[in-house]
Amino acid sequence: MKAEIICVGTEILLGKIVNTNAQYLSQKLAQLGIDVHYHSTVGDNTERLYLAIKRGLHRSNVIIITGGLGPTVDDLTLEGIAQVLQKKLILNRNILKDIKDHFHKRHIPMPKENVRQALVPEGAKALKNEVGTAPGLIIRWHEKKVLIALPGVPAEMKPMVERDVLPYLKKNFSGDWVILSRKIKTCGLAESQVNQKVKDILKSKPPLSVGIYVHTGSVDLDITVRSTNKAIAEKLLNNTERKINSRLKKYIYGKDSQTLESVVAKALTKAKRTIAVAESCTGGLISKRLTNISGSSKYFPLGVVTYSNKQKRNLLGIPKEALDNFGAVSKEVATLMAQNISQMAKTDMGLGITGIAGPTGASKEKPVGLVHIALATPRKVISEEFHFHGDRKAVRLRASQAALDMVRRYLIK
Repeated sequence: MKAEIICVGTEILLGKIVNTNAQYLSQKLAQLGIDVHYHSTVGDNTERLYLAIKRGLHRSNVIIITGGLGPTVDDLTLEGIAQVLQKKLILNRNILKDIKDHFHKRHIPMPKENVRQALVPEGAKALKNEVGTAPGLIIRWHEKKVLIALPGVPAEMKPMVERDVLPYLKKNFSGDWVILSRKIKTCGLAESQVNQKVKDILKSKPPLSVGIYVHTGSVDLDITVRSTNKAIAEKLLNNTERKINSRLKKYIYGKDSQTLESVVAKALTKAKRTIAVAESCTGGLISKRLTNISGSSKYFPLGVVTYSNKQKRNLLGIPKEALDNFGAVSKEVATLMAQNISQMAKTDMGLGITGIAGPTGASKEKPVGLVHIALATPRKVISEEFHFHGDRKAVRLRASQAALDMVRRYLIK
């Protein structure tokens, strides 16, 4: 079974939004053993959309279209589908009722333009939208072809995929192949260093493929196995993961959908430890990431952002002499920040971070990207000096990543 994903929207072509829908749908189709052969993006243009759908029906079994189902004049997907399939658009009163209820619950009068969202190509199965107003559609086109249209908003599209689309495809279009994937996430090594440790694995031949992917502050290894036998695929996948784990060890912080903050949260909870954070250059980013996790109040009672030297003295009790002698961006000040915030919050650990995110504020001795991080416990203090590259946003993200990874490594010991 060959699949094709068509994403509709001029805003994607102009780079105004990132197209995450194609990535998500490709992953879900792979889990069903359906090969995605083509991705395409089409602007809000009737002629080009018509040609994209027509081409998709010619060369693929499963065509999934996202976007262009809204109520405005530039939402052209319905018309494009009807034109290619030569189907009439018929008003679906059940969908119209759902749309009216959507506005009624929000105490907003329904604009008349939304009525067009209740138009459905003849013979199509409508998919209920629990979040927004645009319904999804499943249109069977011959025995071995199906066209599926979904809203472009991920929060509306994903529930439809999980609830309706995947079960439908599994029943009617799942392939003979099993495609299994696993993502191994690392922190603390550059891409070239990871490559050096696993370069022979990266050269693997089908049915196994391993790729290396770089993100700000982390490097991922993606393992994919394609086989007609699920047991064989799982064994090969697990063996490859074990081989990578033995090479990268402490640098691996998680896999698949795990984030570094979720791993740290789990480790803090398991160890029954608490932590407080004093931030300067990261501006609250570490605290934000820790509190992204539900239940974070159990292990994270306090986070403080002190940008100025005055507030480092007033809020954290950093002596003026330390700031004058060593400077705000120093190992000594980071250590005092970590120790003092832990004492203030009465936590098991304190994390202090100070640095120069740029583009201003640097000197020859202390360049942009210099960051000092300290982790203090009643028994010891761990401090590290880092030199990050990139713009202000990248330096802050890399610094938060390094700080959280410092906590993770301490906890796993």
